[in-house]
Amino acid sequence: MAPTWVITGSSSGIGLALVRYNLAQGHNVIATSRNPSKTPDLVREVTSHPNGRWLSLDVTSPKVEIERILQEAWREFDGIDFLVNNAGYSVLGAAEDIPEDRAKEQFGVNFWGAVRTTQAILPLMRSRKSGTVVNISSVAGVDPLPTCAIYSASKFALEAWSESLSEEVRPLGVRVLVVEPGGFRTNFFSDATMQFVPPSSAYSEGPSPVSRTLGKFKSINPTTFTDPIKAAQRIFEVVVGVGMGEQLSDHVLRLPLGPDCYTRVTESHKKRQRELEDVKAIALSTI
Repeated sequence: MAPTWVITGSSSGIGLALVRYNLAQGHNVIATSRNPSKTPDLVREVTSHPNGRWLSLDVTSPKVEIERILQEAWREFDGIDFLVNNAGYSVLGAAEDIPEDRAKEQFGVNFWGAVRTTQAILPLMRSRKSGTVVNISSVAGVDPLPTCAIYSASKFALEAWSESLSEEVRPLGVRVLVVEPGGFRTNFFSDATMQFVPPSSAYSEGPSPVSRTLGKFKSINPTTFTDPIKAAQRIFEVVVGVGMGEQLSDHVLRLPLGPDCYTRVTESHKKRQRELEDVKAIALSTI
């Protein structure tokens, strides 16, 4: 039987690209979104494929509800091989200005949503000593920009959780992969997935890093970014262990995607190494 994927946040972006690519490879795909009725054409496209299903799944639902949905999917396909936690969005603004309730909502989807679905599927994967959890992070989970404090924090949390989880479940036969996309030609920069909190006067007047960065985000032309279909292909290859991912599937935890992401991650690591060397004497002086 063909391998089976569950992909959250399937109605757009990399999630949708993965759904389409994986179906084209002959795999079973259970696409999910919070409100499938909003994308009837996409639902018809996927469900018209013999290997495609589309389920309603809100990652902010109680864990017991998510468990019920995933257990039913597991029974229908006699197992789930790959879970992709892709559901997410961004709230951008000055760290001081973002209200606590907006920050909690951001974490509720980007971090806790992935935790809930993963906790729901792990007992099933452990029972077969096989399976892969793919958590879609972001370059912002490595290199945070001004205005991205809360969004980046949710992705930093996801990365740390994933790294610890990977160590815990590897001996049980379950693998974890963290994908760090840069800028791709998706609708991530639309009003639905990128929300702005207007900056207060301290951050909106003069040459503020906040106002400059917000201006750049609002004027972004995603058509200049890289191809989400190629991103889906690379994710598939690394997860399944074919093509460019043939030699990587057993030992890679993080997968940066896009030239912009690779450059930013590289520069971020260099900066941290310089800072580490600067404080080396202080760090070692506390013996």
